[in-house]
Amino acid sequence: MVVTEPPRSKGKQMRKRIIGIAAIAASAVVLAGCGGGGGGGGTGGDVDFTAEPTGSLSAWGFENADDVGQSRLDYAAEQLSDVEVDLDATGFDAQKFTTRIASGDVPDVVQMDRRYVTQYAAQDLIIPLDACFEAQGVTPDDYWYPFVVDDVEYEDATWAVPQFYQPPAIILNKRVMDAAGVTNAEIDTSNPDALLGAVEKMYQESGGVPAVLGFDPVSTGQAALWILGQGGQLIDDEGAPTLDDPSNIAGIELLKQINDAQGGYAAVKSFTDSFDTFGDSNQYVTDQVGAQVNAQWYPNVLSPYVDQIQIEAVPFMNSEGEPFSVSGGTAFVIPAGAENPAAACAWMIELTSEGAWDAAAAARAETRAEDGGINTGLFTGSPGPDQSIREEYVVETGNAGFDQTIATYYDVLDYGRSFGSSPAGQDIQNELNNAVTAALLGDKTPEEALADAQQAAMRAYESATAG
Repeated sequence: MVVTEPPRSKGKQMRKRIIGIAAIAASAVVLAGCGGGGGGGGTGGDVDFTAEPTGSLSAWGFENADDVGQSRLDYAAEQLSDVEVDLDATGFDAQKFTTRIASGDVPDVVQMDRRYVTQYAAQDLIIPLDACFEAQGVTPDDYWYPFVVDDVEYEDATWAVPQFYQPPAIILNKRVMDAAGVTNAEIDTSNPDALLGAVEKMYQESGGVPAVLGFDPVSTGQAALWILGQGGQLIDDEGAPTLDDPSNIAGIELLKQINDAQGGYAAVKSFTDSFDTFGDSNQYVTDQVGAQVNAQWYPNVLSPYVDQIQIEAVPFMNSEGEPFSVSGGTAFVIPAGAENPAAACAWMIELTSEGAWDAAAAARAETRAEDGGINTGLFTGSPGPDQSIREEYVVETGNAGFDQTIATYYDVLDYGRSFGSSPAGQDIQNELNNAVTAALLGDKTPEEALADAQQAAMRAYESATAG
């Protein structure tokens, strides 16, 4: 969502937008034979990134820039006054990207989900940016969280400028918990016995179907969080899928226990699909959940209802009892054949600079002052801006539970882990979700589901890395 932060507004229009974006991501396929294939060699070594940034620059994938996005675009324009940016505000599309590259219609900068980056790096459709970072005096692991950089590293090179990292945590509905006699300490994903006991206390059904979920684990949307948190591994150091690794079974089994305690996955999924997630009758207003895994942007959705809800939050815990999250977000890349890579490099760095984030934070504060909303901060993907924005703009709301929820998301920022960088990253994600769904429905054992998913993901990987 493109030089902006993930969704925060309410209503059916936003919900449709999220569903549409998810559908685009789910439809992505690995396209072999479009580039050098598997070498990751790229052409970055032939580019003079130290050249003065001037001339025209074309950028694509910058759909629906909001106050955060527009303020950063304006900031970059001020810093690079000799660069004229032609901004294509349509959304990124995987098929369209390869078509544009093949036809010679090559933008200088493209914004995309980080899961796509390694796929295009393996096909030599984008160029490595290590020389760009050196020219701009940027050390990636100091500039961004290291696990955010991990998302866009492949074969000893860094291929994108990342932005945003919205960690997940568990938002608690204190009304439901208090009525059932459940404490925050019981919502502990590192302690399955306590967690399942809390789920059973809070779960209610009517006519044989769920009426109140004790805990919505968001089973497929957060599958990687559960599996990696329980000690699993989805991708190896070379980028190959490892979905059939025995360590991945524990996370699926825990998810199945949680769903089975609430009528089974099919019933849970049907119930959660009915939630008015972005609306006035959302699951916290209507007390349809006792607890739910949510990304950091969701408190923005809940902020208009602060007087109608009673929430707090706890971190998602790994099997060792430590806070845990999985990184994700968008990134900027330079396609192979871009006409103005030096300006592209400088522009991408300016968009993610501390100055740009300061401008974004000021714009967001102004927006919140106008609409009376709660400023929950910006989660930029860079530790310096995250901290400075929190110190200057995130103030007490007068609602202790909401303040504690905001603080929890800040508390887990340093505990991230990359999903893994792979030329078949999107396919691995899709096959993982298929496997989890099959196992939770009881159509396959976790071992069978993961074995089938591994075969499909490996075919995608081998296709993506074929010479």
